[in-house]
Amino acid sequence: MEVSLIGSSQSKVGATELGYRELGFCSSKVESLNVVSLRNKVCFDQIGKWKINTRLRFTPKAVKSEPVRSTEVSGRNRKSKLLNGVKLYVGLPLDIVSDCNTVNHARAIAAGLKALKLLGVEGVELPIWWGIVEQEAMGKYEWSGYLAIAEMVKSAGLNLHVSLCFHASKEPEIPLPAWVSQIGESEPSIFFTDRSGKCYKECLSLAVDELPVLNGKTPVQVYNDFCESFKSSFLSSMGSTIQGISIGLGPDGELCYPSHHQKAKDNKIPGVGEFQCYDKNMLSNLKQHAEATGNPCWGLGGPHDASTYDQLPTSNSFFKDNGGSWESPYGDFFLSWYSNQLLNHGDRLLSMASSVFKDTEVEVSGKVPLVHSWNRTRSHPSELTSGFYNTCLRDGYEEVAQVFVRNSSTMILPGMDLSDEHQHHGSLSSPELLLKQIKKACRRHGVEISGQNSSVSGAPGGFEQIKKNLLSENMVNLFTYQRMGAYFFSPDHFPSFTMFVRSLNQPQLHSDDLRREEEEEEEEEAVGAIPKSSESSINMQAA
Repeated sequence: MEVSLIGSSQSKVGATELGYRELGFCSSKVESLNVVSLRNKVCFDQIGKWKINTRLRFTPKAVKSEPVRSTEVSGRNRKSKLLNGVKLYVGLPLDIVSDCNTVNHARAIAAGLKALKLLGVEGVELPIWWGIVEQEAMGKYEWSGYLAIAEMVKSAGLNLHVSLCFHASKEPEIPLPAWVSQIGESEPSIFFTDRSGKCYKECLSLAVDELPVLNGKTPVQVYNDFCESFKSSFLSSMGSTIQGISIGLGPDGELCYPSHHQKAKDNKIPGVGEFQCYDKNMLSNLKQHAEATGNPCWGLGGPHDASTYDQLPTSNSFFKDNGGSWESPYGDFFLSWYSNQLLNHGDRLLSMASSVFKDTEVEVSGKVPLVHSWNRTRSHPSELTSGFYNTCLRDGYEEVAQVFVRNSSTMILPGMDLSDEHQHHGSLSSPELLLKQIKKACRRHGVEISGQNSSVSGAPGGFEQIKKNLLSENMVNLFTYQRMGAYFFSPDHFPSFTMFVRSLNQPQLHSDDLRREEEEEEEEEAVGAIPKSSESSINMQAA
């Protein structure tokens, strides 16, 4: 990233956009600089520690400076906005706060925030983990690390979107609260369970949402108390620095079952996943539903002829395109029940979050996965095991959109960097068709959409695909790029991200000024509030 900064000894360069003190320079050195050319490279080493390498060049000439207004340069009106008015955010590292509630790599994070501000990014997304804040005992909260991050973001002049994560993470390793895991050891039915009896211990089963399994409280009550404590601790930032809150809805924070938690090996066609309905509480719900509909034999378990995690749709009879059990009366019974359990769970949590934050002027959102494998088959098996009753005969995302509009919540959609041409041909995948379908359902019901990419090191041609999705149909109001880390600031990636951000800017200039100003434009846009000098400029290049 190359940004042209303007400054002098009177402009307090170290306290403006770059934050030289955070980069390791003492204030006396900074204030003695009249013109500084700084090349800043922020990266992670192999074990995740940040390194900041700098190179300085000095000239002793003092100059007088004056402020520059961001909307006015040399008498010309110059405003910049993102394509279709989309707000651009960047996700912070998942492990930005340690389990001891300290900020990891604080100096490098501060430098990274200021680099994003210079680039024109509006804000950052902060994952807040249940297992860190409430790790010791129910009702004992520790917010200090996350409060420090919020203050850093505010100081950098950025906005903040918070993701409240009620799940665990394998990479980096962030567990559920210790007291919850202890309960799970003696009562494993609080977790999702597959047909073989294996428990998924990275989030609670939706079947216990309203059961007092957590020391006499229900999970929804515990989540509500967590949100209330968050609201109280961050109240001064609500609606100012904090613009939005995403509520965790399941595995990886998404509204779905953990049916695909066993990832396919490299270059292998992904399997269809497996139904997660075998913990005792799910089986009890299924039994009651079957009896209520007059088919008690249907409530004994999930489909006996369904595939397992890594199997193809044709390996068993349930998902077959022609004559599969999914089209039978039993298939409709089971898939409707399985999907409704998920929708009711999403409704409960979004309703809870909307109630807690209704008076804070922040936007509440939830994330829906883009389960695009096998989307070109008739049965859409990967979506069915994930909890979305979406087939060639039925639009399952209409009901999902209704849940979000009922709770005045924004839907977060990942995978906006994915294109059909780069998918494994054998998986009959179509992320573009699925994304279009979900957008259509949201448009019909008036649901606002926020977008995300699949991964920072992921899809070929990802930036162009993101731009295509942001331009189409004018439906995405915010896009969060995931996420800062080892690869994000590397020379292999950051220049491309910089070009992507610049390409999202649409400067408005008179036609006779455009050609002469196009090379200066991004530089001056990035430093609109930095003091101006008529005699000197500072050029910063980040690899």
